[in-house]
Amino acid sequence: MNLFTGEFIGTMLLIILGSGVVANVLLNKTKGHNGGLIVITFGWAMAVFVGVYASTKLGGGGHLNPAVTLALAYLGDFKWENVGTFIAAQLAGAIAGATIAWLAYRQHFQQTADGDLKLAVFCTGPAIRSAPNNLITEIIGTFVLMLGALLFIKPQSTLGTLDALPVALLVLGIGVSLGGPTGYAINPARDLGPRIAHFILPIPQKRNSDWSYAWIPVVGPIVGALLAAMVFKYFLS
Repeated sequence: MNLFTGEFIGTMLLIILGSGVVANVLLNKTKGHNGGLIVITFGWAMAVFVGVYASTKLGGGGHLNPAVTLALAYLGDFKWENVGTFIAAQLAGAIAGATIAWLAYRQHFQQTADGDLKLAVFCTGPAIRSAPNNLITEIIGTFVLMLGALLFIKPQSTLGTLDALPVALLVLGIGVSLGGPTGYAINPARDLGPRIAHFILPIPQKRNSDWSYAWIPVVGPIVGALLAAMVFKYFLS
């Protein structure tokens, strides 16, 4: 498998399972309806485990996240020439994964009238809308993700299949601890790809895709990951 395919499939599996658990909890007449935040955070952690494991097994980097890719390139652990390929694969995989999750829950989207809940299956949104505070929260969450991941994988320069579980547990911790204000996107592709899918798909009674907020889960994670890379490079390596 090539780099693009590994990252594409890993990110696709991440979003199928991640959007899937949100749909199971939020949409009407599902078996997991009203399962709560713990179910969602645990489901996302398992989604990360499967996605990272699959990507590395198939020859990808296990990044699944443009912010991670950019931070590793900054550190010199990933070739800048491959950054565009990885980000394209991650975004395409996220769109594909969100579309597949929608197909799995298509009847339940039809049974749910609330457009906000339908959007939440695809992408994040703030509990209290405040661009500066929401941005800070995403920066902090991704800083923790990136710094933790670097401490896990060093002195190696890449993620491996054995790193999938600690990274998944780290995401679980971020979700239950820091997920309240913004829903912890901590990944530009995880948010932007499904948001594009929401915009395109023929979902009945859907609301707008909240493009005015969409820049925060893109910029925040990139800033947070780069800050973590800088701290690691100058103070911890």
